[in-house]
Amino acid sequence: MGLVKLATAFLAAAALGRAVDLDAATAVPGAYIVEYEDDGDTHSFVGGLDGATLRSDLRSKVFNGASIEFADHKKAEKVMTKMKFARGNRIKNVWPVKKYSLPDDIVHATGPLAGPHGFAPESSFLKRQAAADQDEFTPHVMTQVDKLRKAGFTGKGIKVAIVDTGIDWGHPALGGCFGPGCLVSFGEDLVGDNYTGSNIPNGDPDPMDQCNGHGTHVAGIIAAQANNTYGILGGSPDVTLGAYRVFGCQGQVGNDVLIKAYLQAYKAGADIITASIGGAAGWMEEPWAVVVSRIVEEGVVCVLSAGNDGSVGQFYASTASNGRLATSIGSFDNIVTPSIVTTSTFSVANTTAAGTYNFTASSNTPTWSSVNYPLWAVNFDTTDPSNGCAPYPANTPNLTNTIVLVRRGNCTFVEKVQYAVAKGARHVLVYNNIPGPNISPSADVRGALAVAMVPAAQGEEWIKALQAGEKVFVNLPNPETASKSTTNFPNEASGGFLSNYTSWGPTFEMNLKPQFSAPGGSILSTYPRELGSYAVLSGTSMSCPLAASIYALLMNVRGTKDPKTLENLLAATSNPQLWRVGSSAAGKNWLAPAPQQGAGLMQAWDAAYATTHLGVSSLSFNDTDNFIPEKDFTVDNKGAKAVTYTIGHRPAAASYTFPGGNSTTASALPMELAGEFATLAFSPSTFTLPAGAREIVTVKVTPPTGLDAKRLPIYSGFVTVSGSDGSNFSFPYIGAAGSLHDTPVLIDGNAWVARSDDTNRPGRPVPLNTTFTLPPPGHVNDTLYKGRSVLPRIWVTMSFGSILIRGDVVPLSNCSTAALNATTVLGLKTVGQLEDFPSYHNRRGTLGAVDWSGLMADGSYIQPGRYKIVFRALRVNGDPTLASEYDVAESQEFRIQYVSVPMKKKREVKNGEKAVKRGRKKEVEGK
Repeated sequence: MGLVKLATAFLAAAALGRAVDLDAATAVPGAYIVEYEDDGDTHSFVGGLDGATLRSDLRSKVFNGASIEFADHKKAEKVMTKMKFARGNRIKNVWPVKKYSLPDDIVHATGPLAGPHGFAPESSFLKRQAAADQDEFTPHVMTQVDKLRKAGFTGKGIKVAIVDTGIDWGHPALGGCFGPGCLVSFGEDLVGDNYTGSNIPNGDPDPMDQCNGHGTHVAGIIAAQANNTYGILGGSPDVTLGAYRVFGCQGQVGNDVLIKAYLQAYKAGADIITASIGGAAGWMEEPWAVVVSRIVEEGVVCVLSAGNDGSVGQFYASTASNGRLATSIGSFDNIVTPSIVTTSTFSVANTTAAGTYNFTASSNTPTWSSVNYPLWAVNFDTTDPSNGCAPYPANTPNLTNTIVLVRRGNCTFVEKVQYAVAKGARHVLVYNNIPGPNISPSADVRGALAVAMVPAAQGEEWIKALQAGEKVFVNLPNPETASKSTTNFPNEASGGFLSNYTSWGPTFEMNLKPQFSAPGGSILSTYPRELGSYAVLSGTSMSCPLAASIYALLMNVRGTKDPKTLENLLAATSNPQLWRVGSSAAGKNWLAPAPQQGAGLMQAWDAAYATTHLGVSSLSFNDTDNFIPEKDFTVDNKGAKAVTYTIGHRPAAASYTFPGGNSTTASALPMELAGEFATLAFSPSTFTLPAGAREIVTVKVTPPTGLDAKRLPIYSGFVTVSGSDGSNFSFPYIGAAGSLHDTPVLIDGNAWVARSDDTNRPGRPVPLNTTFTLPPPGHVNDTLYKGRSVLPRIWVTMSFGSILIRGDVVPLSNCSTAALNATTVLGLKTVGQLEDFPSYHNRRGTLGAVDWSGLMADGSYIQPGRYKIVFRALRVNGDPTLASEYDVAESQEFRIQYVSVPMKKKREVKNGEKAVKRGRKKEVEGK
């Protein structure tokens, strides 16, 4: 349902309000995205709005609109409501400007640039990655990119636009220049270093990033150049890159900036646009998602990361990746874990094997330079989990001129270092307690000069030497100036399985998300030179650009750029993988649910050379209310010979959205899976297709029985297509064995009022009839009233997503002025809505705490009196005109009063308010 149509249902009862996510941090106050009707072609109406200025021109072939901002944010809601429904304005849609964050990717390690080239040229890992025809980069091997690279396909002629933090194009592995003829040849900085998401963007033509890093890492995954020095190998190094910088050095990004970046990339002729940005959403009608889908309709592939919220459970895919035609990308863990290390030396005395040897170490501290001391161990037990976790014995020697060797275990690095420092130690080496990569131990302890970690095997080797009476001397160079190298550790725990962090779909419209997945866990790539030049990161931010590279290679091989054709090929040839939870596989050989993995792990070579084409990338049978028992798909034989096809089915585990009992909080990992599967029947189930022929196959589904419908189980699996030529294809399907509409979205008791100044127990509900003394209207941020006022902090927790939430303020005193001005909306007497309501396209979970200053959605302030807040959330697929379609949660009763202001102070306050308004106007106008 369009935003205008949805809001129209409430026009008679209330103003539009600022329609934002309940998390106040996501809204840009007073800022809106406006879409004109098709025949609207100017911004002339903006000048007629009281205090409004043009924030950004968003007119294009695919989206005709603008973002605007009001200097006086309090007037915005009233003005926008009048404008939106006034005749002649030709307005199709109005959305709030929201802010989004970069995904919370994990930075495992960074490597500083040292010497002329950074990484040590003697690194064997780098030599293996030097040439395209020797591609052994494990993410490429996992996805068959290595095969296409060896066949000579490099993405040449394909334009890939990266919407991100910008790119350090001066990095030698990224071409070293910007502009025509360079690897990074087009794009711009749309925001500037100081942009935070809330202030006015101030960009320039150069998309350089030297303060963030995310976009540079993404760029290396796509197109880092092969050489003997750096060891980073892009999946499609001959593409032409575009960089659209939408983040400053800190903060978030407004969705109007994201829309502008996409429109600019589309205008520049990008064949592929990739973005790894967002937060939980679940709705395809958000403005950024709408623009993405329209660009895909114009023939441009748009890949977006699914998000890193896998631990939160189902129905949590990220922002625009929920778009109807957007391609959402999940993450698998790398089969190896690369680690960036400093190569150091040690020597062993009193032994026939005496000599000097190399070893590797990871360190956060730079003061190892010129250290050459003997090792001293707490004990010789290499299995002791408490090694170094207690005060050292009284007879411990002075450890000042030694390096203390201690095993990683069940106490913190800080504790281990503190106990060593207590005996005079200044340098501490921790050896790992498991095989695998080092981490950089963090232990800021007074008296400790340096702390580093070495691999488990190295530590155990030293312990054996010390136990045998040998003396081991260690020399560690300064990590800030030493050459770095990379070491690959086999990832035996999770390699090749889905990453625990990868976000799950589907959308609240039961569209499958993600579409497919690629390696994103522990990926080595480029990083800004100012931040270390190289880094190992994990996240769907890393899998998404690899998917973009795969698309570029497919465009080379198949000679088509059509998004739907390529998506269908990739879905048909991706490999579904087994379910894994915790540190091992589930043990039942169940396939991981499709809402977690999509079609599975992408296989580039198979997609590039498939001669069988399937007409869909997935099927959704929807929920029990909107059940679609039959769906069709096509099979095309594009090969030179006749093929006999057999259609089959491999189910995946059913996944419960809720844990059961009385819980209304969605299940988190490890979610409960069930072994009840859907039954699929195919007509025809086997057939022979001559070369060039097509067959339409009907799929009839019988949902699984024995599942608890109230827990909203999602069943899924894979339709298989096997050919007599040895080919095997599959694509995923999903359905809900329950009703989305009947799933509670808001539970009574999930809304309450706390104190904004309660730092000891934030969110603790206040007693009934607590009185809040607010600052004078419009002066919530004035320090003059600090200590004299406290705001009600209003909490709301959603058990499921809702496209519309009302936040009504209900008067509880019949004789008050407020009560006399109340109106009845959907059967409830209300004086209006809170300033951030109604709220559209809401995710599930705790959506944030609103510190309420008394400001209402229409720009007025609440009268002193006794109130409660009543939240009403529309159920999925509900009718917004019927009160019965809303779930309700009420806060406890509370009282509002305002700080009294003397007459002289009132004049000062009024004058100050005028000055603030003038300042806001100048800021918006860019003066």
